[in-house]
Amino acid sequence: MTSQLSPNRGRAGKGQAQARALLRAVGQMRDEDIDLAETALALAALSGGEGGLTPYRRHLSTLSAAVGAQVGAQLAGRPREALTLNQCLDALRAALVDRMGYEGDSATYEDPQNANLARVIDRRRGLPVALGILYIHAARAQGWTMVGLNFPGHFLIRLEQGGERAIIDPFGGGRVLSVVDLRDLIKQTSGTAAELEPDHYAPVGNRDILLRLHNNVKLLHMRGERPDLAAEAVEAMLLMAPGQVPLWRESGLLQAQLGHIAAAIAAFETFLELGARAGTSAQLLDQAATLVQHLRNRLN
Repeated sequence: MTSQLSPNRGRAGKGQAQARALLRAVGQMRDEDIDLAETALALAALSGGEGGLTPYRRHLSTLSAAVGAQVGAQLAGRPREALTLNQCLDALRAALVDRMGYEGDSATYEDPQNANLARVIDRRRGLPVALGILYIHAARAQGWTMVGLNFPGHFLIRLEQGGERAIIDPFGGGRVLSVVDLRDLIKQTSGTAAELEPDHYAPVGNRDILLRLHNNVKLLHMRGERPDLAAEAVEAMLLMAPGQVPLWRESGLLQAQLGHIAAAIAAFETFLELGARAGTSAQLLDQAATLVQHLRNRLN
């Protein structure tokens, strides 16, 4: 399988080179071994310039410590097993919302900074999935079980403690959502005919959360008519998820649009190879094969 993605866009700085190396390593990891926040910072380094990540790593540690301090104050010497679900939720909100000031950015929702974890930390505002990563990082640092959910259109998280569960909206200040809230939300995001389905409550893995985060970067750049930046976003996603068959097709289309013929051919060939194994539709495979032939003719 080829790994060629895009042509050389100039010598990458040390920070971006390190970010690419980390993403490549993530691409070979088991999902449960992926450090969610650290990988999100690597994605931020690729899409947000050459600034160092050390201050952001320090902030993540401070955030986790702030939640831990809230927990300690609540327990007042009692064992951690005595901690209730509501106390966990209170500790998260006290640290992330009350102390740090994190909130959803409704005013400039489509600003690409909202999907860049470093910029989210700078601005204390972001998209649901970016804020969700911060909640998950802080919760898991306490040893709690928190996962992202497969809810369409609006990223949600779920916390489990003491045999209880709560579904939380990180964009809404860590508010716990009832079934009525979820039904209203699915109609807002998917249309008035949409109804809640069991799949909407299904947990998603770390890699899927990161793909959902960076897919927002790609979409925002495409809406802004910046196929070059959209192609870079797809490249970053492929580094950490090389088995994502549809992304190879997207990469090929974007590289062809940019006139990067060799890179487009390489991406389509990988799509054809992986797609044949994954049972991709014959129509899409035939279209890709035809495109490869057209692109090869352009090289001659």
